[in-house]
Amino acid sequence: MSRTTISEHGDARMRDGGEGGDPGGGRSADGRRDGTGALRRALSWTGLAVGAGAAALLSVGAFLGVYVRPTSDDWCALWKTRDMGALGIASDFYRTQNGRVTNALATGVLYTDDMRGPKLLPAALVVALGAALFLLGRAALRALRLPRPPVALLGAVAAVLAALLFFAGTRPYQVLLWAPATISHTLPSLIGLWVVLGAVRAARSTRRWARTAALAGALLAGVALGMLSEPFTLVAGVFAVAVGLLCLPRFGWARDRFVSTWCAAACLGLAVGLTLLYTSPGARWRRAQHPQAPLTADEVGETFHDWWRVWQTVGGQWAYAGALAVGVLLGLGLAAARTRTPVRGPGPLPRPRSRTAVVAACLPVPLIALASLAVVYGLRSGYGVTGWTYARTWMSFLVPLLAALCAYGTWLGLLAGRRLAGPTAARIGAVAVAGAVAVAATAALVPAVRSLTTTTVARSLAWDAQNARIRSEVAAGGRKVTYEPLHIGYLAEPFFTPAYSRDWVAQCVSRYYDVERIERP
Repeated sequence: MSRTTISEHGDARMRDGGEGGDPGGGRSADGRRDGTGALRRALSWTGLAVGAGAAALLSVGAFLGVYVRPTSDDWCALWKTRDMGALGIASDFYRTQNGRVTNALATGVLYTDDMRGPKLLPAALVVALGAALFLLGRAALRALRLPRPPVALLGAVAAVLAALLFFAGTRPYQVLLWAPATISHTLPSLIGLWVVLGAVRAARSTRRWARTAALAGALLAGVALGMLSEPFTLVAGVFAVAVGLLCLPRFGWARDRFVSTWCAAACLGLAVGLTLLYTSPGARWRRAQHPQAPLTADEVGETFHDWWRVWQTVGGQWAYAGALAVGVLLGLGLAAARTRTPVRGPGPLPRPRSRTAVVAACLPVPLIALASLAVVYGLRSGYGVTGWTYARTWMSFLVPLLAALCAYGTWLGLLAGRRLAGPTAARIGAVAVAGAVAVAATAALVPAVRSLTTTTVARSLAWDAQNARIRSEVAAGGRKVTYEPLHIGYLAEPFFTPAYSRDWVAQCVSRYYDVERIERP
C-alpha cells in the first residue's frame, strides 16, 4: 500500500509506487530507468523557452508605456483632471458623459500628474495580469487535487495567456497602451481576477471573518465594476450566475454555500452598479445621442450577424491556439509530476457527480457564446451598426475564452500523459509537438509587437516636437495654434470631422493647451 508523507515545505510526496509518484528517482519498480526524469527536464526546458519568448514580448509592451503620448480621449481626460480634479471629473461623467463614476475616478487618479500615470499603467497591467493568471492556475490545480507541475510550466502558461490577450487581437495599442480603453476594458477583467483570488483564499480559510470580508469585498467590487464597464458587467454576471448555481452543495463541487453566496453578492453588486450607471443623467444623455432601435426580428438577425463576424475575426487569429498548446504542456507536466499538493482548509472537497462534472466541462462554451452575444448587443445598442468593431471591448470575454482553451488543453495533456505512460519517446514527442505550437503561436505575435513598437516610438518623437512648438507659441502669446493630426491605434485625432463645433477632440486639445482653437497646418 502506498504511503503519503508531508515534506518540510508542505508537499505530499507519494512513495512506494503511489499515484503520481516516481520511486527511485525516475526508475521503474525493477530498477530500470523509465525516462520520467528526462520527460520532466524536457517539460521544464520547453516551459522556459515558451515562457521566455512570451515574457520578452510582454516586456517590450510594458516598456512602450514610456513612449505613450495623448490622443483621442486622453486630451479630454488631461484638461478635465487638471481643471476639475478627480471628484470633479467623476461628477462630470455622472451628469453629462456616460455615468461611469468608477471609470471617472480611475481616470482622475491616473491623469493627476499629466501623462506619468498612463506611461506607467502598461507595465502595471502586464505584471498584475501575469501574477493573477499564475496564482489562479496554481489555486485551480490545488482545488482539483492535481499534482504540482514545474513552476516554469505555470509561468509559461501565465505569460502566453497574457501575451495573447494583449497582442493577438486587432487593437493591441488600445488594450495595452491607451489608458481610456485599458481603464474601461482591461482593468475590469484584471480586478475581477484578483477578486476571485481573494474568494479562493477565503474559501480555503476556516476563519469566519475572512469569509465575511470576501463577501463584502465581492459586493463592493461588484458595485464599482458595474459603474466601470458595461461589457464586463454583462460577462461577469453571466459567469457568476452559472458558477453560483453549479457550486450549490447538492452538486458536489462545494462543501458549503460560501461559493454560491459569494457569487450572489457579486451579482448583487454588479446589478446595483449597473443600475446606478444606467439611471444616471450622463447615461440618459448618451442614449439620446444614439437612440436604440426597436427589437425587431431584423434587428435580432443583424445582432447575430455582428456576433458571427466577431467570432470570425477571433477565429481568424490562429495564435490563440497557443492557449491550447500551453495547456497541453501543463497537462503533460501534471501527468509526470512527482508531488501532490495537499488540500488545506477544513477538509477535502467532496467528489462531484459524474453528470455534474460533464456539465461543468461543457459549460464554458455556451457561457462564452452567451456573454459575447450580450456584449455585441450592447455595442450595437450604444454605437450602432459599427459597434461590433470596437475590439477593445472583446477583452471581457477573451479572458474566459483563453482560460477555457488552456483548461481543455490541460485535460488533453493529462489524458495523453497517462495513456502514454509507457514509451518515453512518445511522451517527449508530445511535449515537442505542443511546445512547437506554443512557440509558433508566440512567434506569430512578433509582427504585431514590432509594428506597435515602431508606430508608438515614431509618434512619440513627432508628438514631442510638435508639443514643444505649440508650447513655445502659447508662451509667446499665441491664441491660435496649428496642430497636425498624429494618428495611432485607429483612434480619433483633431479634424476627424469637417465641422469644428462637432470636433470634440480638437476642442479638448484647445482646452489642454489653453488656446482659443487649433487649426490645420
